[in-house]
Amino acid sequence: MNAAIELQPPPALSDEDRARAEHYAVLARVFHAAPDAVLLAALARAGGVLGGAQGALPSAWSALGSAAQTTSLQAVRDEFDTLFVSVGKPRVIANGSWYLSGFLQEAPLAELRADLAELGLGRRQGVAETEDHVAALAEVMRHLIVTGPDAAGLARQRQFFGRHLAPWYARLAQTLAQEPEADFYSRAGALLQAFLDIERAAFEMLEAPA
Repeated sequence: MNAAIELQPPPALSDEDRARAEHYAVLARVFHAAPDAVLLAALARAGGVLGGAQGALPSAWSALGSAAQTTSLQAVRDEFDTLFVSVGKPRVIANGSWYLSGFLQEAPLAELRADLAELGLGRRQGVAETEDHVAALAEVMRHLIVTGPDAAGLARQRQFFGRHLAPWYARLAQTLAQEPEADFYSRAGALLQAFLDIERAAFEMLEAPA
């Protein structure tokens, strides 16, 4: 057949969804690896722009922006390595299975992999972290937002968030807040909690009966 195929344009994102996706992208990048100079400068600018209002999220942005402005690139790299990189058990574990079961590579990871397979997603080759790492989960949420801003997509976001982030993200943020070696990353943890608290509340409102 030579008939033309009409392709539907990708769904347009609202300003709110674009901001949500950008927040998830920042969290994914910050927790995947230590920021480089470009990202530190961008975080410092964002702290000045987004940190001027009242509330937990603006306060978290202001604190992270200040840390990004005053902390050297090498200090941030050293902090990341101290907290998250180790030949044994790291000082801070950023994997959901650890907080949900007390072990890595356990049932929560298997359940996550099953859900990712249903979504047509999988682990990228060459990535050391397992799929339950907070950076990987933030990237999945960003993907779900930009590819499905409609009602069905929102339902997928709510289900994925409720199963794989909501039960444990606050414990990671608390761990970072209490870790003596965490400075920049205690602020990153506060941003993680402030933003995901908003996400959680919004998803809970969607579940509430009319």
